[in-house]
Amino acid sequence: MSTLMTEPAAGRFGDFGGRFVPESLVPACDALAAAFREAWADPAFRAELDELLVVYAGRPTPLTPARNLSADLGIELLLKREDLAHTGSHKINNVLGQALLARRMGKGRLIAETGAGQHGVATATAAALLGLEATVYMGERDIERQQLNVLRMTTLGAEVVPVGSGSRTLKDATNEAMRAWVSDVDRAHFLLGSVGGPHPYPWMVRELQRVIGVEARRQSRTVPDVVVACVGGGSNSAGTFAGFADTSARLVGVEAAGGAAMTNGSPGVVHGARSMVLQDADGQVAEAESVAAGLDYPGIGPEHAHLGAIGRAEYHTVKDDEVVEAVRRLARSEGIICALESAHAVAWVLRAAGTPELPTGSRVVLTLSGRGDKDMATLLGGAS
Repeated sequence: MSTLMTEPAAGRFGDFGGRFVPESLVPACDALAAAFREAWADPAFRAELDELLVVYAGRPTPLTPARNLSADLGIELLLKREDLAHTGSHKINNVLGQALLARRMGKGRLIAETGAGQHGVATATAAALLGLEATVYMGERDIERQQLNVLRMTTLGAEVVPVGSGSRTLKDATNEAMRAWVSDVDRAHFLLGSVGGPHPYPWMVRELQRVIGVEARRQSRTVPDVVVACVGGGSNSAGTFAGFADTSARLVGVEAAGGAAMTNGSPGVVHGARSMVLQDADGQVAEAESVAAGLDYPGIGPEHAHLGAIGRAEYHTVKDDEVVEAVRRLARSEGIICALESAHAVAWVLRAAGTPELPTGSRVVLTLSGRGDKDMATLLGGAS
């Protein structure tokens, strides 16, 4: 499918995408797009990134048969184990690529947003590795529920800036990170963690996460019936889908019921791109709610909006109590404690297996985007 293989024309995925930013950021976005285009075509850049992904990040991650759950559910369930990558999630794939690009562009500082903290940890990790400064913006509410990742970031040498505005979650952290980029655009690179934001970010991040889908397709040997992943902004799912978009596999993204931009949103602009967005009656961006800090976001990546609009991908929602139960069920069945974000995909499979949505005998590849250490306090306190 061409839209998943090439740079989108004018940064647009059908009716979605584009670049809606202050005039002061247009030259920076243009320069970033040109730099990524050049780097992605440079064998030396690709070779350096590929080496880091292997010897530092631990790729390829395995495709693990979930044999006990498969027997219980009457399907064949295969888990793409991004939880086993260095730093504990898929975020390292994108961050290493963007950090190398920042260094190539002569930028000495990384600015990032984070919700669950996994992107912030990956950013702090890459900054330490490459000798760059790192400033990570994080909502105060997320700081409270993700203390482990805050400690990891500061231990790695990053500055963590609490954001107390709005809902004090990922949306507000992204707002502040973008403002910080505007004020230091000559020296800093905004290392966006998901497939949202202005062009070139949705394209660039998807390409850097494509490694997930490429590996999973090779490891699965035959084309699965269903490929499923959680979706907030949607980088792990975009990377996974990219490996299967030209096959017959159904592509299924699973959102938090309290933050389901594809299900409950409408076309609008958030953080520099036109996509599906949660909005109130006045067209203002509405608050999202999720037990998973990484999915507590009112929009979705523009490529996901396009894939949903053309019917190539389908998007479903699960509730917080289903997510908590999915973490426990996977842990007790397979000995794998996944992140609450990843558990959204697991919860959908648990609910759908044996129904017309996911018939008995289906072969399913599911991306476990991260590990669940960071969520132990939330699980201890329940889903509230």
